[in-house]
Amino acid sequence: MRQIILLFIFLFTAFVQAQDTGSIIGKLTDKEFNNEPLPFANVLIKGTTTGVTSDVDGNYRLDNLNPGTYTIQFSFVGYETIEKQVIVEAGKETKLDILMFASAASLDEVVIKTTAKRETETALLLDQKKATTIKQSIGAQELSRKGVSDAAGAVTKISGISKQEGGGNVYVRGLGDRYLNTTYNGLTLPANNIEKKNMDLNLFSSDVIQNVGVSKTYAANFYGDFAAGNVDIVAKEHTGDFFLDVNLGSNFNSNAIGKNFVKSEGTGYFGFYNRYRNNPYAVILSHGVDPQNIDGSLGVEGNFSIGDSWEIGEESRLSVFTTAAFGSSFEYRRGQFANVTAAANTIFQDAEEFEFTRNTTAMANVVYRINNDHKIKFNSLFINAATDEVGRFGIDGRGYNRNTIADNDDFGFFTQNVQFEQDMIFVNQVLGTSTISEKLKLDYGLGYNKVLARQPDRKRIALERFENTLDNDPSTNAIFYRNVDFDNQRYFQNIEDGEFNARVNLSYEQSENLKFNFGYNGRIKERTFDNQRYGYEIINPLTEIEDPNNFDAFFSTQNLGVLYNTSVFRPLPGLERENLPGQLENTYSGNLDVHALYADAVYKVGEKWTFVPGLRVEKFNQEISYDVINLSFNNPGSNEASETFFLPSVNVKYALTEDQNLRFSASRTVSNPEFKEVAPFVYENVTDRIGGNPDLLNDPAFSTIVNLDLKYEWFINSGEIFSIGVFNKTINDPVNLVSANDATGTQRFFRTGDRADVFGIELEVRKRLIKDEDEKSILSAGMNVTYTSTKQDLKTVSGTFNTNFNRDSDELQGASPVLINADVSYSPTFGEYKPVANLVFSYFSDRIDALGSGQLGNIIEKGVPTLDFVWKNTINKNFEINASVKNILDPTIERVRENVSFDTTLANDLGINSNLSEFALSSYKRGINASIQFKYKF
Repeated sequence: MRQIILLFIFLFTAFVQAQDTGSIIGKLTDKEFNNEPLPFANVLIKGTTTGVTSDVDGNYRLDNLNPGTYTIQFSFVGYETIEKQVIVEAGKETKLDILMFASAASLDEVVIKTTAKRETETALLLDQKKATTIKQSIGAQELSRKGVSDAAGAVTKISGISKQEGGGNVYVRGLGDRYLNTTYNGLTLPANNIEKKNMDLNLFSSDVIQNVGVSKTYAANFYGDFAAGNVDIVAKEHTGDFFLDVNLGSNFNSNAIGKNFVKSEGTGYFGFYNRYRNNPYAVILSHGVDPQNIDGSLGVEGNFSIGDSWEIGEESRLSVFTTAAFGSSFEYRRGQFANVTAAANTIFQDAEEFEFTRNTTAMANVVYRINNDHKIKFNSLFINAATDEVGRFGIDGRGYNRNTIADNDDFGFFTQNVQFEQDMIFVNQVLGTSTISEKLKLDYGLGYNKVLARQPDRKRIALERFENTLDNDPSTNAIFYRNVDFDNQRYFQNIEDGEFNARVNLSYEQSENLKFNFGYNGRIKERTFDNQRYGYEIINPLTEIEDPNNFDAFFSTQNLGVLYNTSVFRPLPGLERENLPGQLENTYSGNLDVHALYADAVYKVGEKWTFVPGLRVEKFNQEISYDVINLSFNNPGSNEASETFFLPSVNVKYALTEDQNLRFSASRTVSNPEFKEVAPFVYENVTDRIGGNPDLLNDPAFSTIVNLDLKYEWFINSGEIFSIGVFNKTINDPVNLVSANDATGTQRFFRTGDRADVFGIELEVRKRLIKDEDEKSILSAGMNVTYTSTKQDLKTVSGTFNTNFNRDSDELQGASPVLINADVSYSPTFGEYKPVANLVFSYFSDRIDALGSGQLGNIIEKGVPTLDFVWKNTINKNFEINASVKNILDPTIERVRENVSFDTTLANDLGINSNLSEFALSSYKRGINASIQFKYKF
């Protein structure tokens, strides 16, 4: 009874005291981050030790304050400290909202924390928590910790995402390149090669990345060409004092060490080629076909970043961030490469490839904050990606080609392919934000992109009886293969993309619970393509080559017209085909115009519900004109499609608790064909051929997609999350890459059926297993798993090109049923020595690379597990030594053809069974990659 009385007295006293005191409440927002809530900022009563920190939503509260006038200090690392006087009245709450912005007078050690704010895992998880769509991001801090060197590697750490082994092709929820969009600071990016819709994410060095976000559900501000998701790369900015970082390092590949590396003649060490202004025929006469040696096989890495900020007047600030990086690497592959079609075509059971890659990146980001209400930014990015690849196919003297003419058994076939690819990308953007009033805010961007993607002077030489080269008998030699003039050739290809793009978004905040967005985004894109081949016509049959390592001795200008002639498909008017320059062989030009208006509303009902309905009206026009060989004479040479789309969407978020969300999304989107899919030009690799199909622009000219998503997410603690989601997509009139049932096996794009269904489940967990006394993680782990089931119906297709299937349905091309990403991080602290060790694992299961037609089986990309170890060593605040070992498991990389049958004699000669469930079209190991890097911060 006594305890009850004491409790009553205590509660009564507290109640009376509460009536005599007041409170200060409010919300902190971040001017540097689009006025988003600012968590973990300090709120202190000046002259006292009384204070709090803002919560994850930027809210703060100071209770039990006696009536009077107080000076409140608001501070955050690297931001201006703001002081405000507040009058507190008894029994009342005084509301004070504060807009925080970065300081240009921060200390060096503070600068690092300031620039990392929007790059940290915690900040990005908060962004994910508050997002109105299902979105996941990975920031520069996590990229550094996991040793991720580019954007392609970055997105694969996000649940439901994998990439094509050995390339930058990204798959989201099992859907590949054609179902994705890639943006840079919210503006579209062009593709850098004809086989892709999106730019190769390998080209985006982590040095230019602040964070990479993947939005998996549709909202009205995204382009309507959306199915799997939108990948947005956000460029790094700087907001603090002067800094300078310098990194130097080296890398090697276990397969490449000790090999005598070779590259294409005429290419520079930094990946530039200086003969574009010359006529291709002049290049042929002046330069030979043999590759040239490279000294060593150690790659180098180096970059520097520099930034500074200046106060201009009382309100303005200018911030500049620039970075430049160069990296080179070597890779050696040896294994089997083949093309197996309706009839066995070309099989090299022993082949080798030497690859020498160089990437140069430079970026400048200039931000001018005019005042607290207006900010404008200029971003310029340059990327030069260059790859030398020298392939020698059939090095065992057992290469097989069913079209050989010198031998009855068709063995002894050999091909040498020497090619250089250079992609130069220029991206220029002007971006800005303006607060027009308390209710109106404007966000805008304008960009121009330019891509120059070239293959200058590819040299391809084919031989027969190559086994004679290996028999140590000088009286027997290989001979030139001469079925047609272009079996031995020089090849030149140019692609030029230019694109203007823009976005404008006007937001109107009617109240705290209702906000409207009205906007426009659009793009005007143009592509031109041309190629030209010069064939080497070997004049005499069975012409021998004494030294296959010295083709230049044969293809000399002295032997022109004596031992060989050059030949073109299209001679210049009034001239002959032989030993003279010619016209372009294949050309096409394409135009794409997309303009859209959209509107959505963000409507909050109470503390729990958020509804985001939206509608997008998009005008789409695409046309292609082409002049290519090997098409029927009555083909019109052009096609065009024009459509207007009405695309509704709704995103719903229900806050189960402060830390748990339930999300639902439904939308209608489309998938439009790309230039590479509709241009009928055929690109010939050594062992496969890929071409487009202009019929894709006929009715229907697009695929319609219905998207449904449901997701539960629990933000357990800072940097910790558990989420599970399910998704379903119905794709009407899907497009697939199909391997034709003919002698060449040319792969083309077709609308292969009326419908495809995609269903999947995603699970993600991140957990801090061991923490120190400051709640910082010492040992943490994360894993995400995605299961995807796809099914599409198949039908016979007739038109410019035809295809048919021996089955009624199949899985969708590019879809992996299982994706796994996992990592473990250990980060102890020993004084100033702060090592971080990471073990990072990823896996994708088998997926269809191209559908087989007729009796021809599918081409399957076999599943690949990868394991990387990254060790970062912060010696002190200025110096780091970092090391990594990647691709530790060194799995076999394979593409196989299913259900292959061989003639019994051929099967015996190849040493295989005549009927196989699968036959390797490519099979090799990439080797283990190791690197070490030294980093110094000034």
